[in-house]
Amino acid sequence: MAIKTFAAIDVGSFELTMKIYEFKGKDKARVIDTMVTRLALGADTYTTGKISNEKVEELCRILSDFRRVMDSYQVSAYKAYGTSAIRETENCAILLDKIEQRTGIHVDLLSNSEQRFLDYKSIASTGDMFRRVIEENTAILDIGGGSIQISLFEKDTLVSTQNLRLGVLRIQERLKPFRADLSQMEGLIDEMVSAQLGTYRKLYLQDRTVKNIIIVDDYIAPWAVRRASAGGVEAVLDRAQFTQLQQILHSHSEYQTAVSMDIPEEKVPLLLISVVLTRRIAEMMGAEKIWAPGTTLSDGIAYEYMEKQNLLSRKHDFEKDIIACAVNISKRYMGSRSRAETLRTIAGTIFDSTKKIHGMGAREHLFLDIAAILHDCGKYISLTNLGDRSFDIVMNTEIIGLSHLEREIVAYVVKFNHSPFEYYATGGKYRNLDRESYLIVAKLTAILRMANALDRSHKKKMVEVKAKLQENELILTADTADNVLLEQAYFEEVADFFQEVFSVRPVLRLRKTL
Repeated sequence: MAIKTFAAIDVGSFELTMKIYEFKGKDKARVIDTMVTRLALGADTYTTGKISNEKVEELCRILSDFRRVMDSYQVSAYKAYGTSAIRETENCAILLDKIEQRTGIHVDLLSNSEQRFLDYKSIASTGDMFRRVIEENTAILDIGGGSIQISLFEKDTLVSTQNLRLGVLRIQERLKPFRADLSQMEGLIDEMVSAQLGTYRKLYLQDRTVKNIIIVDDYIAPWAVRRASAGGVEAVLDRAQFTQLQQILHSHSEYQTAVSMDIPEEKVPLLLISVVLTRRIAEMMGAEKIWAPGTTLSDGIAYEYMEKQNLLSRKHDFEKDIIACAVNISKRYMGSRSRAETLRTIAGTIFDSTKKIHGMGAREHLFLDIAAILHDCGKYISLTNLGDRSFDIVMNTEIIGLSHLEREIVAYVVKFNHSPFEYYATGGKYRNLDRESYLIVAKLTAILRMANALDRSHKKKMVEVKAKLQENELILTADTADNVLLEQAYFEEVADFFQEVFSVRPVLRLRKTL
């Protein structure tokens, strides 16, 4: 197999990072160069809403340097992502166009859920250690410049993930007016974060005890990895070792800490914020150990590229985690797991049997699964405006692994499962959907409505539902021992829309059983 080179570029809140990887076959990846340049874009975005002209100029200069390095390595592919500092700028579209015109590098925006999912993939790239750790109750603490993400795992299953706007750079900017020294900063940070962490504990942690924390950051993790490498061990800290780290910060000046920990002096205040956040969260969860794998967003970008290029022989089932996240959202809003599984099964059968005419793939099947799981979450708020309230919940609830656009597709499918379908040309209510995304909404809505009709009474009257495409008809067969007049009536109602979307007529054939 030919050697491939790939560049992963992270336009972060505090630093710009580029890692160049070399792939020599399945599971054979190595970093051949790393470039890290400090540029605190978030300091502007989080205070003024825009990045200053001076920093835009510096940003373009750095990315142009990255471009020249990529050319020298004859990089065959690259991916560049901007995170919250770019995402939250008021003139984001203008900024991204300027970057591409000036540097030749196209920067895509990551939504928060996409960014955290890539960080999660970077941890998965560590292999067996990751799998061993998440078999126990574990939290991934992903500390960024603008926010932190806390994801909880129980027995290798993601049970919740939540974003809190407590990023280190955002907190640092809020602390600047106080002109506090390091000793005073710790108390201020504690007060600043305690209310949000307390709310998080009540809503998501409750009585759950977490044994391990996996930390992803640019401050504690690099130090822990260097320290572990010197001793030939894994970068795992227990409470006593973490206390030693705090003591170093308390007893040394910023310069002394920078020298002893081998980090730039300007990173010391950010390190302190990360330490305080981690300590408070570890205490809140009762965590015994903190593991710092030392992976970065760039590693997650490379892992995703390897997935798409079929360069991985063993993969973690990330789709399972996305589904688990949706299931727990449904649970929060009193959804029926049994009913959701019935809809998933029927809708999946229809989806698979109509692949020839709908042209959708595995990703769209995932959207359908999530829509089936969250199909009636709005009933938690209102039984009379079920479609609109379900839409609101999905749009305002983060689903890790989905982009904002993908979440909007799911939200519209959930909405139109209960509400009249709004056509693209005349409805005028679609937010950010392009024509292709709109058509996905229409197709998935037709399928979910059909599945919903076949279990309209919520009593699973039809069993062994099967579907077969036959000329201009979709033949749906099922066994039933019950009166299914209600299901048949709703089936006829949704059949017209299904035929409008797919140009095939659904036909229901039932076999009575005793």
